[in-house]
Amino acid sequence: MKYKLKKISGDASFREFYRLRKNNKTSIIVSVKKEKFKNLIVYAVVNKILNTNKINAPKLLSNHYKNDMIEISDLGEKSFYDYVISKKNKFNDYKSLVKLIIKVQKIRVKKFYKLGKFKVKFLKYDLNNLHKESDLFFDWYLKYCLKNKKISKIKKLLKEELNKVYKKLKFNNNTFVHRDFHVSNIMIKKKKLGLIDSQDAIIGNPLYDVASLIDDVRIKLSNNLQIDLINFYHKNSKLKKDNIENLKNDFDILSVQRNLKILGIFVRLCKRDGKTNYLKFLPYTWKLLERRLRNPIFKNLNILINKNLPIKKLRRINKIWLNMEWF
Repeated sequence: MKYKLKKISGDASFREFYRLRKNNKTSIIVSVKKEKFKNLIVYAVVNKILNTNKINAPKLLSNHYKNDMIEISDLGEKSFYDYVISKKNKFNDYKSLVKLIIKVQKIRVKKFYKLGKFKVKFLKYDLNNLHKESDLFFDWYLKYCLKNKKISKIKKLLKEELNKVYKKLKFNNNTFVHRDFHVSNIMIKKKKLGLIDSQDAIIGNPLYDVASLIDDVRIKLSNNLQIDLINFYHKNSKLKKDNIENLKNDFDILSVQRNLKILGIFVRLCKRDGKTNYLKFLPYTWKLLERRLRNPIFKNLNILINKNLPIKKLRRINKIWLNMEWF
């Protein structure tokens, strides 16, 4: 039997991926550093939950935990991003992804899952987790964009207001949340969708994955298309009887939270990990952030932002990311 192993481009994480060819069949080898071994267990458990609920996800083919790797099924080489990026009318294609979110949200999650001798617990997307993620904006993005500013004071002021905003979320943390639901984490093979990169799944607000998909920093959707997709979700999800204004407010709050996190993560990937290719997404991430901040629910936050942050300078820095001098 002939074997061929080829490294493939991974995600923004610490994992490495290899496509293994055995004659005419392929599978994926996922490798992690020893201290991140638990990530493989969680990944295998979440994928099993998805497959059990008839959602196409990588299946565990063999485990090599002692060597910090697992073998999973191959969902193909074409992502939904590759499939949809050149299309002019994207609404019908995106409807299929919203339907996939709705299907994922029907999963009833238990507190604990077992995989052999290992036990995995699902966490809740509580207030602490929301702050832990949006703190990346202050600790990485602002730190390296505004070297001479006292970030600690700005962080304290904005965090206090963010805390008030997060407390305005209407919908409960009672839904299976993929946590990184975007077009590059959805594969398409023989017209069948497959969901990957699911190891960060958590119990949270139903609007989180919706915001992750519609306000995806990797692909620019028109404002009208975004509105149409939010309305489509409202009409077809378990929230269809709820006030759409509550839904839109939660969407905007979680989009702001997520994009604050993303700004921090992309700068961290550059500074800490040497991955500069994500910096190209900074301008559009900032644009999405400003778009959602127009919601009156952010009135006081906007006042603080405009008073304490040099917005024009930050926009300029985002546009000259290629130069990299400011890092």
